[in-house]
Amino acid sequence: MTNPSEIDLLVFGPHPDDLEIGFAGSIALHAALGFRVGLCDLTRGELGSNGTPEEREREAEAAREVLGAAWRRNLHWPDGGIDGRDSQILDAVRLVRSTRPRTIVLPYWNDRHPDHRAASDVLARAVFKAGLRRFAADAGDAWRAEWVCYYFINDSDPPSFGIDVSAHYETKRRALACHRSQFAPAGDDSVATRLTLPQFQRLIESRDAHLGARTGVAFAEGVVVRDPPLRPHVIKDGLPSGGASAT
Repeated sequence: MTNPSEIDLLVFGPHPDDLEIGFAGSIALHAALGFRVGLCDLTRGELGSNGTPEEREREAEAAREVLGAAWRRNLHWPDGGIDGRDSQILDAVRLVRSTRPRTIVLPYWNDRHPDHRAASDVLARAVFKAGLRRFAADAGDAWRAEWVCYYFINDSDPPSFGIDVSAHYETKRRALACHRSQFAPAGDDSVATRLTLPQFQRLIESRDAHLGARTGVAFAEGVVVRDPPLRPHVIKDGLPSGGASAT
C-alpha cells in the first residue's frame, strides 16, 4: 500500500468492494481527468461468506490499480463493528487531515446493510470533527473539505445529480472483476450469496443504465448532497443565445 498523500478526492467504503459497486466509474473518471484520488476501506470484510481478509485486501489493491487511484488504505475496523468509538473517529480524522481532500465521498445513509448505514453516520461525524481546530490537536491540523457527497451501494433514492461514467464503464467492470472472491469464488468451501448471482452484476448495471437513460447518457452514477448546489442562473449551458456575453 502506498502511503497516503495529499489528494483532491477521498472516497470511503465500508467493505473492500463497496467503492466499486457504487462509485467505480466516477473514481476512474476523476483519475483520468488528472485529479489525485485516494480510497479508504473501513474493514477487511472478514464476516463475508467467501474470501479471506488477506484475499480481499489484495483484490482491493488490484482494483485500485485498474481505477487509477493514487493509493488505497484499509483502516482494519471490525466487520460488523462500525460503531463510532473514539479510536474509529480518530482514525478517520487523521486520514482526512493528513490527506487534505477537496471533496470527500461517503456511502449513502439509507441502505439495507447495517454496516453501510453505520459507516455513513460515523464518517459524517468524523469529517465534521476533522474541521474543528480544537478537536484532537495531536491528530493534525484541522481540515474541512469543500464538499461532502454520498454514493449509493445497495439501495438508491433520487440522486441530487448524476455523473456520466459511460466512457469509463468498462473500467468499472474490470475493477469489479478484481473482487473474484466475492463475485466468482472458487474452491470447495465457497458458498452461493447474493453477490455471486449473475443477477447482482446486472442489478448494478441496470441501476447505472437507468440513471443514464434519464440523463441522456449510457451510464451514470448517482450522487447525493445534503446542501443544494448553487448555480448562477437557470440556463443549462451557461451561455446566451449566439454565445455572446450578456450585458
